[in-house]
Amino acid sequence: MEDHLPPRLLEACVIMGATTDKLKEAYQNHQQGNTAVSPVLEAEVLQVHVPPFALKDKAAECVGPAAFSRVQRRRSFIKKMERPVVAPGHSPGGEETTQDISVPKDIDLGGLPQLCFPGGLTVWSEPKEPCFHFLVFTDVFGNQTHGVVLQYCRPVQLFQDSTLQQNGTKVSRLYTTYGVCVISKYPYYNALRDCLSCLLSQLKNCRITDVDQRVKEFSAKLALVPIPPPGDLHVVFSLSPLVIVLPSREDKHYPVVDLDLHLPFLCFQTRELLQIITALLAERRIVFFSSDWARLTVMAECFMLYIHPLHWQHPLVPTLSHQMLDFVMAPTAFLMGCHLSHFEEVSAETDDLILVNIDDGTVSSSSSELTDLPAVPLAATECFRTRRRGLQLHFDLEVSQQGTNTTLNELRAHRRTWQQRLNWEIQNITLELIVNIFRGLADHLNYEHRVFNSKEFLKSREPSDQPFYKEVLESHIFHSFLKDRLNRKMDAYTRMEQSSRSEAEKVKVMIDTLRRPTMKEMGRRSSNYENCVNKRLGTSLPNLREEQHLSILRQTSVTEPPLKIRQKHVKQFKLPDFHPHLSYQYVQDYYADLVSLLGKAISFTPRESSSLLARYYYLRGVVNTMCGRRLDALSDFQNLNHTDVEIFPAALVRALVDSLQQEEQAQVERRPELKRLVCRVRSSESEETAVQPTDDHVKKFEMPKTHMPLEDFVTHVQESGIVRDVSTIHRLFEALSVGARKEVDPDTFCDFYTFWKGMEAEAQDVNLPTEVIEQLDNNECVYKLSCSVKTSYGVGKIAMTQKRLFLLTDGRRGFVDITKFRDIVEVKISSAQFVVLRIPSLRIKSSLKKETFEANLKSECDLWSLMIKEMWAGRKMADDHKDPQHMQQALTNVLLMDTVVGCLQPQKGILAASKLAYYDRMKHEVPMTVPKTTSETLKHKINPSLHMPSQQTVDVLLYTPGQLGKSDVDGDGNPKLWCALSHGRVVLFDAASWSMQQNCIQVGVLPVSCMLGLDQEQVWIGSQDSTIYIINTRRMSCHKQLTEHRSEVTDLVLEDTQDTFSPTLAYSCSLDGMVIVWDVSTLKMKRQFHLSCHKLTSLQLYNRTLWCCAQDCIMELRKTGLVQRKICLLQDPTNPPSPFNGFIVYLEREQIWTSCANSSELCVWHSDNLEKPSQRITLPDCAGVTCMLKVKNQIWVGCRSLSESPGQAVGKIFVVDVAQAVVEKELLAHTDSVQALCSAEDRYVLSGSACLDGKIAIWKVE
Repeated sequence: MEDHLPPRLLEACVIMGATTDKLKEAYQNHQQGNTAVSPVLEAEVLQVHVPPFALKDKAAECVGPAAFSRVQRRRSFIKKMERPVVAPGHSPGGEETTQDISVPKDIDLGGLPQLCFPGGLTVWSEPKEPCFHFLVFTDVFGNQTHGVVLQYCRPVQLFQDSTLQQNGTKVSRLYTTYGVCVISKYPYYNALRDCLSCLLSQLKNCRITDVDQRVKEFSAKLALVPIPPPGDLHVVFSLSPLVIVLPSREDKHYPVVDLDLHLPFLCFQTRELLQIITALLAERRIVFFSSDWARLTVMAECFMLYIHPLHWQHPLVPTLSHQMLDFVMAPTAFLMGCHLSHFEEVSAETDDLILVNIDDGTVSSSSSELTDLPAVPLAATECFRTRRRGLQLHFDLEVSQQGTNTTLNELRAHRRTWQQRLNWEIQNITLELIVNIFRGLADHLNYEHRVFNSKEFLKSREPSDQPFYKEVLESHIFHSFLKDRLNRKMDAYTRMEQSSRSEAEKVKVMIDTLRRPTMKEMGRRSSNYENCVNKRLGTSLPNLREEQHLSILRQTSVTEPPLKIRQKHVKQFKLPDFHPHLSYQYVQDYYADLVSLLGKAISFTPRESSSLLARYYYLRGVVNTMCGRRLDALSDFQNLNHTDVEIFPAALVRALVDSLQQEEQAQVERRPELKRLVCRVRSSESEETAVQPTDDHVKKFEMPKTHMPLEDFVTHVQESGIVRDVSTIHRLFEALSVGARKEVDPDTFCDFYTFWKGMEAEAQDVNLPTEVIEQLDNNECVYKLSCSVKTSYGVGKIAMTQKRLFLLTDGRRGFVDITKFRDIVEVKISSAQFVVLRIPSLRIKSSLKKETFEANLKSECDLWSLMIKEMWAGRKMADDHKDPQHMQQALTNVLLMDTVVGCLQPQKGILAASKLAYYDRMKHEVPMTVPKTTSETLKHKINPSLHMPSQQTVDVLLYTPGQLGKSDVDGDGNPKLWCALSHGRVVLFDAASWSMQQNCIQVGVLPVSCMLGLDQEQVWIGSQDSTIYIINTRRMSCHKQLTEHRSEVTDLVLEDTQDTFSPTLAYSCSLDGMVIVWDVSTLKMKRQFHLSCHKLTSLQLYNRTLWCCAQDCIMELRKTGLVQRKICLLQDPTNPPSPFNGFIVYLEREQIWTSCANSSELCVWHSDNLEKPSQRITLPDCAGVTCMLKVKNQIWVGCRSLSESPGQAVGKIFVVDVAQAVVEKELLAHTDSVQALCSAEDRYVLSGSACLDGKIAIWKVE
C-alpha cells in the first residue's frame, strides 16, 4: 500500500556521525599527544526520522483504517541509536541490544554514512565551515531517490567540559562533523538545501541536548509538504527565515528541474559539453571528478536533463567515497563521480574511461586520446553553438541596471525568476539539440510492424556523422527512445520536432513523398556542386563520393530561424505557516487550514482557467488523503478527472477506493458522482488485469531468408518502407511471384530492394543547371532520367517529373519542354530508320504542339512507354476526380515498374512491369467518366488514411474556424478539419491548405460517434466506449474526460445563448436514451434525464426546445426533458418500418425533415401536424440515407446506393432545394457509402466515405 502513498516532500531524515565511544577514543589519543594526523573515524547512523510523526492514541488507531499510514508495518519510526561503550564482540549483561529502525525500503542505511561523509570523518582542532552535497540512490528497478546532505561542525563537549584545565594548562577543544541527510523521492536539490540551511541556523544556536528535538520538528514539517502536480503551479512554504519554492514538473513525462542548469555551461566549453553528451548517448563508462563533492551530483543531474527525453538506464552514482573506488572497475556502462584527488589513481587502474574534470573543464580518456569518441553531427553542433552564444549566463549582468533588493527573500525571488527563465531556455536548447540529432528518424519507422530501418537511416546521414550514429543506434538508451517514438508518444520532443519542420518536411508528411530532392532544394545546393548529371537513375548501386552525399539535416537545417520558446506563466500557492508544536491535533489543524486555503483558491479561480483549477483539485485531494478524509479526497479527484485527466493519480485513487470502510462505502452509494468514480476505478482495474501486456518490441529491418507467400511479402514490403498500400503490394506480388505456388524468391526481393534504394540514393546526387531549375516548379522532382538518346528535339536525356517530360540537351545542357502529362493525346511505339536497321522509338503527341515528339529509346522504349501511359492515365484520373493522390499513386507505380525491370531479365521485366500499370488498365477496362455536375461542384479530395496500410472509414467530420491574431508559438490560427477514423483515431488537417497536421490523435480504441468544437481551445469527442474525450487544441492531446454516460455517446450539441452572464451549456446523449446537460466552464452535470425510446441517435436545439431522434421516434422536449410532441414511424402493412436515422428542424419554414436508414425517401413534416408527412421526396437509385446536413437553403443528403458490381455500395450525395422540395443535384464522388457530412462556414460541404473509398470530398456550395 505504501507504494501509493500521497506524494510528499520528505521520505526520511537521517543524522549521522561518530558514536560516543569513537569520539572518546579520539579525544584520549589527542590528550596523549597523538595529534600529528587527524584520526579517521567510522561514521554511523545516529538517528532516523520517518513519517508519520504525529499519531492518534492506540484506541483511536484501532477504529480507523491504516491504508495511508505506515504505523502498522513500522512500529517505531524515531529511535535514537545509542550503543553502550563495550569491547568489540561483547555486550553488557550478555544481552544484545536490538532496535526497530524503520526506513523506506529503497534506502540502504548501511552504505549511507559513507556517502554522507565521502571524504571520511575526522576530528579537528579548529571548526570547519558547514557544507552541502547531493546524493542519488538507485534501486534494482531503476527507481531513484534523492538526498541532500548537510555537514556541520560541533565541539566534542561531552568529554572536555570537566577537563578544560589540567595542571593549570588550557586543553584545546576538539571538533567533529555531523551529517543531516534529507531523503526525498523527488530531486528538489535547491529546495532541500534551503530547508537544511534554515535548520543549520537553528542548530548553531541550540544546545546539544536540543538537537534531536529540533531535527524531529524540522522533519515533521517537511513531511507535511505536498508535491505539486505537473503543470504551472508551484508550491511555496515558509521555513524561517527563508521562503522555499517547490517548482512543478513541465508535464508528466518530464522530471522535476530544481537545479541551476547553466552551471555546466560555466564549467565547460561547447566542445566539451557535446563530448559528454556523446559519451552518455553512446553509453560509455564515465567518471566525473571535482574537489567539491556538491558539483558531482549537480553536474550529473544537469546532463541527465540535457539528454531528455532519452533516459540513462545504467548505474548512476555521482558520489563515490574512497571506500567505493573499486566501483569504477565495473564492466558495464556507468556514470560515477570521485574526488579530484583520486584522478590519477582511477585513470591508471582502468582503461576506456571517459574522465571529466569539472574543475578544469576538460574531458579525457584513461586509455588514449578521445579519438574514438565520435563527434556530434555537424549541423546539430553548429545550431547548438549558435544557441549557446545567445544565453545570458550571469545574474549580475541581469541586475546591473536595477536597484538593490532590500530583503533577503526579495533578492532570492528575483534570482529564482531569472534562474527559472534561464533553465527554460536551456531545456529548449538541449531539446532542440536532441531533435536535430535524430531529425528524419520518423521517415525510417514502420509503426504498424514496429520496425526501424537503421541501415537506411544511416545512409541518410553525412559520412562524417555516421560514426556517431553507428555507436548511438546500438545503445539501450536509444532503443528505449525508439519505443516511445513507435508508440507515437506526444511529448516535448514530438511537439518540437513537428513545430520545427521545414516546408519540405511538411510536404513530405502531407503527400507521403518518395524521397527525391525538389527543385527548390536542388537550387539551394547547385552553387556548391559541379554542374553534372549522373547517368540513368537506378541502373546500379551508386558509387557516391563523400562530398556529394546529401543528408536530410543539410536540407532541413533549423539553425537559421530563432528558436520559438513559449513563455511560461507560473502561479504560486503558499502553504499555511507550520504550527510550533506538531502534535496530532496540530497536524490535523494544519491540514484543515491547508484545505481551507485550497478551497478559497478554487472559488476565486475563473472557470476558464481549467488547468489551474485541476492543480488545486489535485493538491486538495492529496491533502484530504493525507489527513484521512477519504470521501472528500475522492470528490476532489472526481472533479480533477473532469478538469485534467493527464494528472489524475490513478494508482493513488485505486488505493484510496480499496481502503474505504463499510460506512464510507455506504455514503459513496448515496452520492452518484462518487459511485461512478468508484465503479470506473474498479472496472479499470479488472480490465488492466484481463488485458494482455502490449507488445512494445522494436525490430530492425532484415531481408527475408525464405520464399514468401503473399501475406509474408506484404509484411516485408511494408517493413522496408517502400510501399504501405496493401493493394499496390498485391500488384507488386503478382509482378515478382513465380511458379504455381505464387511465392517470391528471397534473392528476387533482395535485388528489388537493393535496386529501389539505389535509385533513391542516386536521386540525391542529381544536379541540374540553374537555367533548367528555373524552368521547373519549386516542388517538382526528377524521378527518371534516360540515357543520352537522339530525339526530334536534339540529342539529350529525357527527364520525368511528377508533372511533365522534358529534354536535357547535351552540349550546352539546355531545357526543352516535351509535354505535361495532362496535355498528352497519344503515346505509341514505332521504329526509326538508322542506316539499314530499324530502331524502336517512342512517339508522344501533345495537344499544345503540332509536331510529334519522337525519341530513339532503343531497349528502354517499352519501359518508357509503360511509364508515360501510367502517368498520363493517373494525371487524367487526378484531374477528373480532383484527387492529387491518384497522381502520387501513379508515380509510385512507375517507380515500381522501373525497379522491377531493373532487377529482372529484360523481357520478363517488361511483362512483370505491365502488371503494375493500374491506371492505364483502368482507363481501358473500366472507363470512368465523372458526371458534369459532380465535376463542377467538386473542388478537391484528400485522403485521411495516407499514412496507413489500408483505407479507413471516415466516421465523423468537424470543421473549426480559424483564430485571428494567434501567436506563432501557439499555432498558425488557420481553420481546421477534424476527421475521425476507425478505432478512435483522429486526423487533423489545416483547412486553409488541406494539408495534414496531425496524423494520429488517439481517443480510446472504439470508433468515434460525434464531435463538437466548443471554443478556440477544446474539442469534445464522443466515443462508442461511452466516454466524452476533451482535446486540448494547443497541445493536441486528450486532457479531460467525461465518463457519466453508460452507453455509446451518439451526439453533442452546444446551446447558443446570448446572455453573457449565463453559463454555456452543452448537451450530450447516448444510445440508451440518457441526455446530460453540462456546464462547459466547470464540466459538471447541471441535470440529466432519461428518454423512453429505442436507441437515441441525435439531438438538435432550437430556441427553447430540444429535439431528439431515436430509431422509433422523433421527440420535441422541453429543456427539462418533458416530452411535448412526438413523430412516430409510419406503418406500412406490406413492409416493416425503416428506423429513423436523421432529422433536420427547419422552423423558418415550419418544417421537420426526416430520413430513414433503409428508405430512399425524405419525409417533410409540417411543424403543426406531426401525424403524417406533408411531402415525400424520392431519391433516385438510393438504398438508404446515412446522413443529412442543412446548408443555406439546401439540404445535403448522404446516401448509399448499389453500383453495377453485385453487392458493392456507392456513395451518392443529393442536394435538395428546400423551397421547391426537389433534388437539385446528384453528386457521385465516392466508391463507398457516404458516412459523414459537415459544413465549412456554408462555403463548402465536406463528405467522408466508408473504408472501400475512405476519402474526403470538398464541395462548393452555390
